[in-house]
Amino acid sequence: MPNNTHLTLTAPRRLRGVITVPGDKSISHRAVMFNALARGKARITNFLVGADCLSTIQCMQALGATIERNDTTVTVQGVGVRGLREPNDLLDCGNSGTTLRLLAGILAGQPFFSVLTGDASLRSRPQRRIVEPLRALGATLDGRSDGDRAPIMVRGTAMHGGTYTLKVASAQVKSALLLAALAGDAPLQLDGRIDSRDHTERMLAAMGVDIGIGLNSITLFPPSEDHASRLIPAPLSLRVPGDPSSAAFWWVAAAIHPDAELTTPAVCLNPTRTGALDALQAMGADITIRAERMESGEPIGDVTVRSSNLRGTTLAGELIPRLIDEIPVLAIAAAWATGSTHIRDAQELRAKETDRITTVVEGLNALGVQAQAADDGMHIEGMAGAGLRGAVLASHHDHRLAMAWAIAALVAHPQTTIADADAVQVSYPTFWETWHSL
Repeated sequence: MPNNTHLTLTAPRRLRGVITVPGDKSISHRAVMFNALARGKARITNFLVGADCLSTIQCMQALGATIERNDTTVTVQGVGVRGLREPNDLLDCGNSGTTLRLLAGILAGQPFFSVLTGDASLRSRPQRRIVEPLRALGATLDGRSDGDRAPIMVRGTAMHGGTYTLKVASAQVKSALLLAALAGDAPLQLDGRIDSRDHTERMLAAMGVDIGIGLNSITLFPPSEDHASRLIPAPLSLRVPGDPSSAAFWWVAAAIHPDAELTTPAVCLNPTRTGALDALQAMGADITIRAERMESGEPIGDVTVRSSNLRGTTLAGELIPRLIDEIPVLAIAAAWATGSTHIRDAQELRAKETDRITTVVEGLNALGVQAQAADDGMHIEGMAGAGLRGAVLASHHDHRLAMAWAIAALVAHPQTTIADADAVQVSYPTFWETWHSL
């Protein structure tokens, strides 16, 4: 971790190592939230100790759950779906959109008032995408710009079931609705764009919730209030698998560096999360996956990537929801490749911590890459392994941008400087230590 906000990096001659990446961010969030909604104690190991996930812990503590953390081990004493209490202050979600959006679903059906807020970046990000679907189920939510900006006020009320058609493939929207349905008065069926990360469905099913998952729809039957079902959701102790979104930075690093071999063991290989691997394989990356197995309902495995001759490709359509967070670093792979890469159907990037279409293209241009922004993505003309031009790059306080620029620095000359490099704290606190150790 740098002692200041600017970090200057020099490309190494060789990359070798075994990198144990932090626990998966999405699963860490859900493990704390969902176990707080259970009745009983759960132990979570390999928890991601990043700023976003710590915001989730603080919010669930404010809602009445007893949560203790010892390094990467977290113990949660849940209070049940209907056991949360009204917070005595604002719920500060920090920079975490996952915390705010999933909590909005949980709180929509609670019998009390609450307010969700966050830092300046989170307060500037659009929230109507969850507010309007929750309103359709009977929720009472409001906020700035007619509910599109935090602070978001939630006046808990009885949730209704029925059918809702998801218009965008968003795991946060899908999860918010499913969590609201836990406190509903009838089953909820979701159809439409259900093709996003499915960690919520997997974890709720593992906790005993009656949830039916089909090719075109998901149906959740809320637990009844009779005595026999008070332990549903049941506590779920688990080891959080390695985060593929964090591992993707090292996969790209190994693929673009001329003398590299890196292994990331025990990484989550959930099919809704392996889009970056699929993209790199389509680009010709030398990838080996070993020791595939199941842990706590999630597939995991050990991934090794070696120096590769990459070629341009097209990333679009149904692949995009499976790699949306990895696009900044995949853009670095595209910049190193031979030929053109087209990224389409990724307008969701404009609603992230930054407008990642604009900020990624600006950074690529500074590195000497020909890249143009489009409304829903970008076009990148690869440098055919000719090397990138060292530059001063802004992270814009976006953790994934800071890490993407660090991977670019592995093949940029003479040096690359990253402003606000400490943004990595959000999802990967040990990123800089790992970078230097290689």
